[in-house]
Amino acid sequence: MVKEHTKKGRGHRTYHGKHKNQRGGGSRGGRGNAGNCKHHWVRSIMRGDQMGSHGFTIHGCREELDTVNVGMLDQMVSPEGKVELNGVKVLGRGRVTRRLAVSASAFSGSAKSKIEAAGGEVVVL
Repeated sequence: MVKEHTKKGRGHRTYHGKHKNQRGGGSRGGRGNAGNCKHHWVRSIMRGDQMGSHGFTIHGCREELDTVNVGMLDQMVSPEGKVELNGVKVLGRGRVTRRLAVSASAFSGSAKSKIEAAGGEVVVL
């Protein structure tokens, strides 16, 4: 008489049938990071896993400003010699060739000194 399912269970002793360990997550205490704060606590400490969030996060406290260098202001100037820049910080790279009245959200120290040295005016919005 031929026995059915003769190939079932061949290969790995513990994966088939009911011999101690099986494939399920219950035999290994859960899958993935399950139990890191409970029954796998020592394992997580030895691996150096950190649970939860760490450090500081800044949520929208800073406003990102676009930047313009002093050397580009000559191209932006109006016929009256005024430049108005909202939401822009003026940085000090380049040369100021004429008298300008610049109003912007922020100025670096070198940009401020270069504009004032050329006889210009600096206004912070």
